[in-house]
Amino acid sequence: MKFGKRLKQQIQETLPGWRDKFLSYKELKKLVRLISAAPTLFNSSLEFGKAEAEFVYLVNNEIEKFNAFFMEQEEDFIIGHKELQQRIKRVVDEWGSNGRQPSETDYKEEMGKIRKDIVDFHGEMVLLVNYSNVNYTGLAKILKKYDKRTGGLLRLPFIQKVLEQPFFTTDLISKLVKECESIIDAVFPAEEEAERAKEAKEAITVAGEGIFRNTVAALLTMQEIRRGSSTESPFSLPPLNLPDSDLIQSVLRNYPIPIL
Repeated sequence: MKFGKRLKQQIQETLPGWRDKFLSYKELKKLVRLISAAPTLFNSSLEFGKAEAEFVYLVNNEIEKFNAFFMEQEEDFIIGHKELQQRIKRVVDEWGSNGRQPSETDYKEEMGKIRKDIVDFHGEMVLLVNYSNVNYTGLAKILKKYDKRTGGLLRLPFIQKVLEQPFFTTDLISKLVKECESIIDAVFPAEEEAERAKEAKEAITVAGEGIFRNTVAALLTMQEIRRGSSTESPFSLPPLNLPDSDLIQSVLRNYPIPIL
């Protein structure tokens, strides 16, 4: 699948509030075509230089957009992670076996709600890692097109810049993803894998913008992007630093609908 179509599909598969935060790939591609039409459309090197400056300006704006959105989401996830831990402690202290007001029914009900919220929270963070991956890949591809069609040399310096940007640095989010899975394993140790798989399958059948379904689509896309290049280069994505969730892997093995 061509990247433009994959990007369009990813935008459709992500959360509604995120859809205008992705790379404006189509618009940048049009500008590359216009610039590469020189000298028939540009009467002087000055005009060509202005067109190239516009392209550079737009790419820099895209990077700023990615950073602003990514850092905002990252901050929200840090806060949300702490809140989930505090919720678990409150429920255990209140209704757990050694709680102030022990109640097995209330405990199971509240912990069930928390588990669902943790799975959704985990899924949103995976979507953010995918957001970083997809937008980096799009930038690398559009810069490659520019250099190939115009003879320019923008790709390498831009990629070197991108590698230092906040939106490309996903170590913290990946760490929070792992911690979420550790919480699930610690808080729900008695759950059988078959029951967790059943819960996952039910989750992806929910109509609308289900987070779990979007998460599966994101994971498949990240795998597909990495399969696209078998060689190491300055433009390669870093290794995918996400844990093998039993919940997600079960669905990946049995997912009935070809998302990509």
